Amino acid sequence: MDPVLVKRSFAVVEPHGPAVAEYFYRHLFEHDPGVRGLFAEHLDEQRDRLFAALGALVTHLEDTDTVLGLLRDLGARHARYGALVEHFPAVGASLLATLAHYAGDAWTAETEAAWTAVYAVVSDTMGAALTEARPA
Repeated sequence: MDPVLVKRSFAVVEPHGPAVAEYFYRHLFEHDPGVRGLFAEHLDEQRDRLFAALGALVTHLEDTDTVLGLLRDLGARHARYGALVEHFPAVGASLLATLAHYAGDAWTAETEAAWTAVYAVVSDTMGAALTEARPA
């Protein structure tokens, strides 16, 4: 994981704000329509939460305790929404596609590898918390 590449690419993406989250959800629902039912009809608040979570992740990327705490909380919360660990690959693919779209020329193979490494931590940590939070 290369925090410099992650932060640099996010700095290019960030000014696009809500359009980033809108693109992400459109991509996700087009490529994995089965997850659409997990979300409210109107995604305004969800888009804001997604973008805020991404910003927090990038801001605290080098603060392991903060990032892991944030991801554990998100994983436990997503268990209540009916999310499954099986959803994480599609979410990751949509996230990478979205970041690549908005990063433009700042998106390189190295940047993609850095974000892929970050998402591996995201999915592993959230997935473990989601599984723990599921009722037996």
